[in-house]
Order: sequence, then C-alpha cells, then structure tokens
Amino acid sequence: MKKRFSLLLLGLCFSATVLAVEPTPTLPNKPEKSEVIGAIKGWAQQSDLKISLPVTKFVLDNGLTVLLLEDHAVPMVSYHTWYRVGSRDEYPGVTGAAHMLEHMMFKGAKKYDGKAFDRIFHENGITNNAFTTNDYTGFYENLPSSKLELVMDMEVDRMSSLLISPEDLKSEKEVVKEERRWRVDNNPMGLLRELMMGTMFKVNSYKWPVIGYMKDIENYDSEKLRFFYNTFYVPNNAVLVLVGDFKTSSVKSLIEKYYGKLPSKPLPEKKHPVEPPQKVQQNATLKKDVQNNSFVVAFQSPRQGEPDMYPLDLAANILGYGTSSRLHKRLVYQKQIATSAYAYNYAMKDAGVLGVGVNMKPGVGTQEALDIVYNEIWKLRNQKVSDKELEKAKTQVMKDLVDSLKTMDGKARALAVNEIVTGTYESLFTDLEKYQAVTAEDIKKAADKYTQQTQRSIITLEPKAKKE
Repeated sequence: MKKRFSLLLLGLCFSATVLAVEPTPTLPNKPEKSEVIGAIKGWAQQSDLKISLPVTKFVLDNGLTVLLLEDHAVPMVSYHTWYRVGSRDEYPGVTGAAHMLEHMMFKGAKKYDGKAFDRIFHENGITNNAFTTNDYTGFYENLPSSKLELVMDMEVDRMSSLLISPEDLKSEKEVVKEERRWRVDNNPMGLLRELMMGTMFKVNSYKWPVIGYMKDIENYDSEKLRFFYNTFYVPNNAVLVLVGDFKTSSVKSLIEKYYGKLPSKPLPEKKHPVEPPQKVQQNATLKKDVQNNSFVVAFQSPRQGEPDMYPLDLAANILGYGTSSRLHKRLVYQKQIATSAYAYNYAMKDAGVLGVGVNMKPGVGTQEALDIVYNEIWKLRNQKVSDKELEKAKTQVMKDLVDSLKTMDGKARALAVNEIVTGTYESLFTDLEKYQAVTAEDIKKAADKYTQQTQRSIITLEPKAKKE
C-alpha cells in the first residue's frame, strides 16, 4: 500500500514576493526593457522596488474566491486549492483534525476513488501533494495545461463528495501516527518546537501541534472528520489559484461551469482567543534520549503583515542566518561550543514567534551560550545595527523570497498565502518596499518592544541522565 506523507509546514512563514525568470540573460543591474510578468521594477536603483503581477480576481456566487494569473512560459499550470482552516480551528480532543483530513482527501470521493485518483495523475504526468499549517490547508497539482479540465473535475469531486470510509481512515491513521513519530517524537527539533509552542501560547490554539497529539490521532473516527469536512471544505471557505498557460476568459468559464454548481454553506463564527501579552519569563525543560543540549529563546511577535514584522525578520537574519550571522560567529566559530545557531521570525495569522535557537556540542552545558544569546538580544535593543549588516540582511531576505518564488508554483503559493493570511493577495506587492524601508532605528525599536526579559520563554532539551 502506498503511504502518503503530507508536507506538514512547521517552518518559517514569510510574506511572499514574486519574480518571474527572465527569458534571456541581462547585464548586471541593467533593467530589462520589455516588462516581464512578475518583474521587480527599480531593482537597479534599490529605492523604489515594486512587484507587478497581472492577477484576475473574482468571487463566484457560492463564495469561492478565484485568483488567475496567465504565464505562458511553458505549457504547464500550477493548480492550488487552499482552505481557510488549520490547526487554529481545532479544539481539545480533535487536535490534528485538519491534517488528518488532508490525508483523507487523497482516499477517494464519489466519482474518483483513491486508486483512480493516483493512477490518473500518474498517467497524465501530473504531480501533486498537500500541506497543513496552523492557519490553512493547501492542495496543489502541477500539470500539463491540456489536462486542466480533468483536474478541475477531480478537485470538484473531492470538494463536494469525499468518502471518508472507516476502512481508509483506519489505515491512514497508522500513516499519520508514523508521521508524528518521524516529525516529533523521534525528532529533537520537533520536540523542542512542540514544547516551545505549548509554553508560549496558553490561550490561542497555536498551543497544540499541527499534526496533533498521538492520543487524538488514535481516537479519530469518520463522524468527527465528516463534521470537520462538512463545516470547512466548502466553496465559500476556499481560495482557488491558477497560474500558468491558459486564457483567463476560458478558464473563468470552466470554473463557473464546474464549481458554480456547488452550494455555499454557513460558516461557524470563528472565535480565536487573543493571546495576552507575556509578562513573566517562562521556562520549560524536556529530557530525552539525545546526545547534546539544545535550547530556544522565544518571544511573542506580531502577526503576518504587521509593520513590526519586517524589522523583526531582518533582526532574525542578523542574529542567526548563515555562517556570517552574529550568533554563528560567536558560538560556532569563536567559542566553538555549539554545532549550529539560528534565528527566525515566524509570522502567522493571529500572532508570531521570534525564536533564537542553539544546538550545543555533546557534553557542553547551555549557560555560556545562553549568556551570549542574551547579550546579542540586548545589543539589538540598545545599539543600532551597522549599515553593512542592515544592507546584507535586506539583500538576503529579499533575494531568498524572490529566488524561492520564480516558478508558477511559487507564484500560486504567494497569491494564496497572502489572500488567506493577510486578507488580500495584493499585500505581496508591497513587501519588498517595506523591507527596503526598514531602518536601523526601526530594528532597535522593534527589538526593544518585543524582546524584554519578562517576555521571553526559554525552552531546553537535555539528554537523559545515564543510569548507574
């Protein structure tokens, strides 16, 4: 039996920006004369960066949001169906339901059963997968443009008539249990992250893991998942994004033909408790069968798209991005007490996490490294970063975003995540400008606002004591 491991997104989530691959090489810093779809305007000047994407947006009568972007570079289409539901929409006893339902979406519906689903995709040169996050669940296919109507028919089938049979659920539960063991229970970084989120968030649903707790995975049944499916997998809770080789007018007619017949359903009022500001330092320690100490110093940070997100993204880059970062130079290169050091600002729909992590060398305690981390965070609050550091951070952050989103699939993801998390896909058009506008003083102010000692959580993973 084929096991499907979903792309469970637990990593960083930045605002998305997009750049199309230029058709022919150009001289360094020389703007292309003819405009390329998704081109960055003003890259040479670095003072007026713009993102340009000719997106067509419309909403069907049943509430389905559709974003279309023609791109005729190759005869392919990236087809994304994202639902506004993630682990934040769960409750105790059914944690991980969004992720479990993602798995069941590949087990067959009324017209296409599970075996037919995989077989048809394989026979037609279509690649596909899915992912679940705290805030949304996404399904995608990359397909020859000639197969667009076929995929549309299959996606409408599983949006409207998923089977969720007890037999399929029983076998898929074992797959998800094994996935949890792989990603969390037998993964030191997964354990550290799960403890961190549970320590930082006491009220908001971000406190439990996207994959869910093992006891809840074991207790899933068809009725629980059917309720979740009927509630959230409806057209008025979905965003459909197509990027690629098609005519917008023709595809719009196809979407109205296939999706227009699906009924909308009343959505429950989503009550997501606001996490109160942390006012007392939190500490948590976990002892496992690991070879070395690891820790994360974490702070609550702003949600995706908030103004302070941008300076904190750059602050995280300066602290712990790559071998030239402050923490890598001090802990790994100079002191040689750690094997790695990193930092990130993970922005979600309701809140964010600014995390600074260190993996120690075996046999080395954490206190010296903690003191260095505290010192570097203190310097962010009390001293302006240098112009050189700031420009390097901006270049790296913007380049990483752009480089990872040159493909049709990347553009589709950028449109979908911005539409769902920030409320409009157009928010991606100003991300580069916002990063470029950040000053050293902005970073200092943001660090001072979010990284005080009383606001931090210290999460430590230690080796179990050896038995005598």
